[in-house]
Amino acid sequence: MLFSGFSGEEKALQWLFSVYTLTLGAAALLAYLCFSGSRRRRRAGEPPLETGWIPYLGALQFHKNPSNFLKSLQKKHGDIFTVQLLGKYMSFIMDPSQYQYVTKRGKQLDFTEFAGQMASRTFDYPQMSEAKFPQLHDNMHKGYKILQGEGLNELTDSMMRNLQHIFKWKFSQATDWRTGKLYEFCCSVMFEASFMTLYGKEPTDGHKVISEIRDKFSKFDAKFPYLFTSIPIALLGATKKTREALIHIFFPDIMSKRLTVSEVVQYRSSVLDKYEQLRDYDKAAHHFAFMWASVGNTIPATFWAMYYLVQHPEALAVVRDEIDHLLKSTGQTRSPEYNIHFTKDQLDALVYLDSAVHESFRMSTASMNIRVVQQDFLLKLEGNQEWSLRKGDMLALFPPTLHNDPEVYSDPEVFQFDRFVENGAKKTSFYKRGKKLKYYLMPFGSGVSKCPGRFFAVNEIKQFLAMMVTYLDMEFIENKKVGLDNSRSGLGVLLPDSDIQFRCKPRR
Repeated sequence: MLFSGFSGEEKALQWLFSVYTLTLGAAALLAYLCFSGSRRRRRAGEPPLETGWIPYLGALQFHKNPSNFLKSLQKKHGDIFTVQLLGKYMSFIMDPSQYQYVTKRGKQLDFTEFAGQMASRTFDYPQMSEAKFPQLHDNMHKGYKILQGEGLNELTDSMMRNLQHIFKWKFSQATDWRTGKLYEFCCSVMFEASFMTLYGKEPTDGHKVISEIRDKFSKFDAKFPYLFTSIPIALLGATKKTREALIHIFFPDIMSKRLTVSEVVQYRSSVLDKYEQLRDYDKAAHHFAFMWASVGNTIPATFWAMYYLVQHPEALAVVRDEIDHLLKSTGQTRSPEYNIHFTKDQLDALVYLDSAVHESFRMSTASMNIRVVQQDFLLKLEGNQEWSLRKGDMLALFPPTLHNDPEVYSDPEVFQFDRFVENGAKKTSFYKRGKKLKYYLMPFGSGVSKCPGRFFAVNEIKQFLAMMVTYLDMEFIENKKVGLDNSRSGLGVLLPDSDIQFRCKPRR
């Protein structure tokens, strides 16, 4: 995937999103003029309500710069308020010391149905209602245990072997500088390694086949934010055809030919096979969704971690020294075979690498934690605060406002690779208004919506970085700063607004 600013197609899609949103806003405004008596009014005990003249205008302001938009409303209304975004009334809690009072309300604040609707529409499989597919949701989630414990160790080992294979293929004959684009490079390596780890190796010409899959994935991924905001797929050019092609690669006749498919994917296949009402297309669409979840945020997260390390040579030197020390202590040498190996526990022990990864998360993630209010109820917060919430509304946390809070993180705009290290150990104590925060870094969501694959994702990133800093010298050959593309605000790790040229060569 190449980024050199927005392409003409991307600019057209941005324009389409604006037109689509304003069209909805115009319809809402017309409805308001005709039926102004039915316009939502704030009830006693409810959070302050931001209405505005055009109900959908807030969506455009949020899309442009969500943190500034929410902070402006916080300054106007306080730490909790309700605003209408794309037809939904969303109450935002801005005080991070209150986050735990949201994440623990399981029955009254639910995430499952909302997430299921979004995934069903985006990835084109039937909505998994309990009535039609009893216990499917619960059985699928049981498989996530494989992404932890002993199952995580096996996945970590497999990922390490696949990274070794790719690095050897790319660099075994290299002796001098090679140039390329950093995001494109990260995407190429991480997609192939992750795909082989989860879905197995192709029987023939694996590099070429997976490269073709990655090209299709990149085209679909570029349109993902528009699908998530309910823009009809028919308006997104060849996206529907691309999605169908991606789903097809997970049909049983193709999946059965791959070698060393992971335990977690085999488990998911066995669960889906128990439901006769699911077509092969529906099952394959589930696998496609799982593939997107496994790389959609990991790839840009890998880019940002690598970008900041190369941008800050002092950070790169400390991380490299830490890894070299671990290699020496475990009796490993940096051989031309690219065969270094780290276990999960060894990766966890690399505190400066861990800190650098989490600092890059802090600066690049923009996930929105959403809960749907299941019934009218009273939300009780710290400090004797009570707020009435309506059934069908949404309650939201937007962690980037926390991640960029100068009271929690000094100089939040600056990459500090050792921000999460204290006295040679991992730092976990951060404060707001003098109180220790339970939630201080939230790249993977919270509570029931917390990403079950987060441990595997972090391990993948660390393994990639360990291979890069151990075997390669790297530097940028463009003098520019890469910024954040806000088009995915609320959906995960932000993509870069452009790619950047770099060069690398084997360390001597």
